[in-house]
Amino acid sequence: MSSGTASPVGEVSAEERARLRRERTARQRRVGWTLLVAALVPALLVLGLGGATAPVPEGLPDPGALTTWGLPVAEVLGQLLAVLVVGSLLVPVLVTAGPEEELEGVAFRAVHRVRPWALLWLLACVVQVVLTASSLFAVPAWEQSPGSVLDLMLQVDQGRALLVQTLLVAAVALGSRWALRAREAGAILVLAVASLVPPVLTGHTASSGSHDLATVSLLLHVLPAVMWAGGVVALVWHLGAGGEKQARAARRFSPLAAWCFALVALSGVVNAAVRLRSWDDLVGTSYGRVVLLKVLVLLAVGVLAARLRGRVRARHEGRPLLLRTVGLEAAVLATAVGLGVGLSGTPTPVGETYPTLAESLVGGPMPAAPTALRLLWPLNPSGFGIAVVGLGLAAYLAGVLALRRRGDRWHPLRTLSWVAGLLVVGIATVGGLGAYSHVAFSYHMVSHMLLSMVAPVFLVAGAPVTLALRALPGSDLPGGTGPRQLLARALRSRVARFLTHPLVASIIFTASLYGVYFSGLFGVLMLNHLGHLIMELHFLLVGFLFFEVIVGDAPLPKRLPHAARLGLLLVVVPFHAFFSIAVMSSTTVIGGEFYSLLDRPWATDLLRDQYVGGSLAWALGEVPMVLVLLILVAQWVRSDRRSAAREDARADRDGDAALAAYNARLQAMSRRDADS
Repeated sequence: MSSGTASPVGEVSAEERARLRRERTARQRRVGWTLLVAALVPALLVLGLGGATAPVPEGLPDPGALTTWGLPVAEVLGQLLAVLVVGSLLVPVLVTAGPEEELEGVAFRAVHRVRPWALLWLLACVVQVVLTASSLFAVPAWEQSPGSVLDLMLQVDQGRALLVQTLLVAAVALGSRWALRAREAGAILVLAVASLVPPVLTGHTASSGSHDLATVSLLLHVLPAVMWAGGVVALVWHLGAGGEKQARAARRFSPLAAWCFALVALSGVVNAAVRLRSWDDLVGTSYGRVVLLKVLVLLAVGVLAARLRGRVRARHEGRPLLLRTVGLEAAVLATAVGLGVGLSGTPTPVGETYPTLAESLVGGPMPAAPTALRLLWPLNPSGFGIAVVGLGLAAYLAGVLALRRRGDRWHPLRTLSWVAGLLVVGIATVGGLGAYSHVAFSYHMVSHMLLSMVAPVFLVAGAPVTLALRALPGSDLPGGTGPRQLLARALRSRVARFLTHPLVASIIFTASLYGVYFSGLFGVLMLNHLGHLIMELHFLLVGFLFFEVIVGDAPLPKRLPHAARLGLLLVVVPFHAFFSIAVMSSTTVIGGEFYSLLDRPWATDLLRDQYVGGSLAWALGEVPMVLVLLILVAQWVRSDRRSAAREDARADRDGDAALAAYNARLQAMSRRDADS
């Protein structure tokens, strides 16, 4: 448009667009350098002062300075690029009306930036693979052969984890090119977050004490931290120009940031407790001092996030003030990322080795011979149990409180049932029984029955899906799709329709028993420190799915009549009994390779212990089935009463028209018979 000509209303002149682009580029350049310096400097300082990069004594193999300093730099760059990728993919979630909306404007530009950042992240992953091989085999990076790098990726857990991460990041870079809708960007976001998981499962988490607790707590620390930092980057990098979309994104991100902060703080405390032997280690060791420093940084960023949340709630959305606050929060979060990288390379006070093979397999010392008291106390530091109980209780109570603030009622018996279900999960995992379930088949079967057949009954009676549908917020835009609509849509999806089909749910519930224990899979899973956790999660989810189909009240795509549900339950019960009999009569020790490695001093007869486990599975499997049968009959009776009440009410409204019509038909039939 030529100078002196007024631009139409609603349009922006070319000069104005150029000025906005220059401002955006300058802002992004400042943010990028700030993030890099804020993360890289503390990481290198921690590694240098903590002794992780101290010169190697003469006579010992030395990977060289390039590996010593290059590996943490590559890790910091990888973490920052992960934050940038996640933040860019969060923009459509924070600004669009729903998953079907096409990407345009700031959302399109944000997703468009994912591919170059993901390619840089991919390069950082490749560098980490090469330098990790150099560090592990103590060979300078330029002297090692391609075979050593290949051996790392195929034979070492840490190398395999880096290989999986590299492949996932490559998929993110490839898939982001074709993301044209918010739904597709969300799928790639899930893939990007999943790529952070493999490295967490190695390193300190896999080799230090209580590796179950260490692994789960670190997962719950890293993933929310990256989501939190990514959301902040989305606000300051992509949405720093202000306007309605920035305000909407800030409102949507505010509750997510609060949950992330809580998870990062609590999981960080738990993870540090696993690494430290005592309170003295907090100030007496390099690792402990860095932990204290990271706590201070976390508190600082929490204060900044609270101030931002307060401004969003009060609708104080002035661009300069909001941008400065979010920018400072991003810088402090980057510092926390750098401290985390430095902490991962600092030796932990508890050490990273187990004195015996048995302790390495079970993640701690062999428990003494079981007694009634030892089955309850001392507590077993189960990361799975603590996560399920803690997150399940927090999310459920948050839903109940949301209903109360709205003035809606939620029956306290449902809350009590949910808490009882979580208590059963805690007994099976966090209690003393959880420790013995790792070392003896009989106690493993008790824990299995509690997780798959007792806890799910109480959890389903707590109606968590119904609570979520009532408590989750709807869309904040007319005609949009909010969390409540997304959950409702997920319940109607093809996957949900398939999994919740009564026959499918019953087959999964029953076949899991035989598939895990009679295929050799049980022994394989027990030999890996994550295998037991995977089994516990599987048992709980499968049990919840089956009992939701039988006695739940969630709005599933297909609900059988009560008589059909009763018949299905009676069909499933014998399969559990047959399984228990098969375990008791088996002459082959299930998981024998694993249990023989433990060489426990008590219950040395493995077949006898297996027989006891089958007996307990039979006994414990019948009790919850009877409970479910009673619940189902009660629901049937209550449903019939409601149907009768509805019929009576309709009869009162229309003068019992149905009965009158029925009598009229009988009279007409009688007259026809008389005439004939």
